[in-house]
Amino acid sequence: MSSERQVYLGLGSNIGDRYGHLADAIDRLAEKGLVIEAVSSAWETEPVGEILDQPDFLNAAIRVRSDLDPEPLLDLLKSVEADLGRETGRPRHSPRVIDVDLLLMGGLVYESDRLRLPHRETTSRRFVLAPLLELDPDLALPDGTKLADAMAELEADPGGAGAGQQIRRAGPVKRDATDSGDATGSR
Repeated sequence: MSSERQVYLGLGSNIGDRYGHLADAIDRLAEKGLVIEAVSSAWETEPVGEILDQPDFLNAAIRVRSDLDPEPLLDLLKSVEADLGRETGRPRHSPRVIDVDLLLMGGLVYESDRLRLPHRETTSRRFVLAPLLELDPDLALPDGTKLADAMAELEADPGGAGAGQQIRRAGPVKRDATDSGDATGSR
């Protein structure tokens, strides 16, 4: 194991009790040894990618501490997805109960067949940037790229890379079996 690092994870759900799935994922990550430092609000976002005809997502980001190296941490995240019912072998960008993405891992730049750090879509997706910036408005990639600048670029070019990425703050990540979308309750 390596020394402890600050890690940012992205969470998403668009099937069933979306708030509950996000909260369950956070609980499972803590049970598996990650130290949860901060949890963003839930952000409701329209689908992007290859399959657009599906329910809207709730997305969030969390800041954790871990002493795991990148590949074992990815295995842990995949095990949490499986524990919560994420189906494997489906087309990319399919509807899902839970998605847990490893976005940033301290100042680490890493690439393998399974993983790239920082995550390749960190600066091109509003649903990733908004919750990350909520947790840390000064957050930057290892190369010095400020995430606030990346968000400003997306917002300044409505027809560019950020087109079709409508997002809205939906309130705190909470446990709520009705998934009503209101902002009551808290984590």
